[in-house]
Amino acid sequence: MKISVCRKAHFNAAHRLYNPNWDMKKNDEVFGKCNNPNYHGHNYQLEVWVKGDINPETGMVIDLKILKDHIKLEIEERFDHKNLNLDTEEFKNLIPTAENIALVIWKILREKIDAHLSLKVVLYETDRNVVECTGE
Repeated sequence: MKISVCRKAHFNAAHRLYNPNWDMKKNDEVFGKCNNPNYHGHNYQLEVWVKGDINPETGMVIDLKILKDHIKLEIEERFDHKNLNLDTEEFKNLIPTAENIALVIWKILREKIDAHLSLKVVLYETDRNVVECTGE
């Protein structure tokens, strides 16, 4: 029987949605206020879900302390209080939409979590804008 466990976290970051291959008019049409040349920020809420069998020796799917440490080191320290466009390598050439942020987080954590466990990242950009990435 598969069991899912979740660790919640948050980080605050600024970004600008802008495609450098388009002129300002098209960027404004597609991204609206999110194309602000001075950037804008969000208080991102993150849920990291791990699913698998309960280990009979530990009684756990994954040690939540280990998951917490991965999230803190690999995600929070990397993205918290950063301008995603300017301060991170991941978004130098990738538009930091909520979809792309969730995918980047999923890829980073996928490398840290045992392959036999499934991983799902849920990112709340706002209370109304939520993205889910399962890597499928």
